[in-house]
Amino acid sequence: MSTLRLNLPTVLTLSRIVLIPVFVFTVYQHPVFGAIVFSIASITDFLDGYLARRSGEITKFGIILDPIADKFLVISALIVLVDMERLPAWIAIIIIVREFLVTGLRAVALSKDIVIPAEIGGKIKTSTQIIAVLCLILMGSIFDIDLYDVGIVLIWIALVLSVISGVQYTVSFWRKM
Repeated sequence: MSTLRLNLPTVLTLSRIVLIPVFVFTVYQHPVFGAIVFSIASITDFLDGYLARRSGEITKFGIILDPIADKFLVISALIVLVDMERLPAWIAIIIIVREFLVTGLRAVALSKDIVIPAEIGGKIKTSTQIIAVLCLILMGSIFDIDLYDVGIVLIWIALVLSVISGVQYTVSFWRKM
């Protein structure tokens, strides 16, 4: 496993970070375009890991950068939703704190050459967050369909999954240390 190597999965991860300001600057005036940018960035989250595993191009840099890029994307979206008054701040804070906790634990473990892989709960949480964010962004933008209630229910589910998977990561970290 190499440390720093620019390959397609890494480029996809970096593109996710580059898309964050595009998302933030467009979502207020053009929610549909912002949702498209967020969707593209979210797809790179699934695609980069798949390609890295399939091609055997997993790097330490990618292992560190990928979850950071994911967190930046989700945190940016949560802050935007709070600013747009579509999400209570306390929900965003709990999810953001969990993201920092898990990322910190993974970084400490990786510094000791211990990889704590993503668990199914974390993957379900991420998928639920992405769909919730999209619903809250698009709440009345598509054919006047109100997606707000769906988005709020999904963000509550994501909140519960965030706490549960955060506890799972913490337990896994202490067992491996």
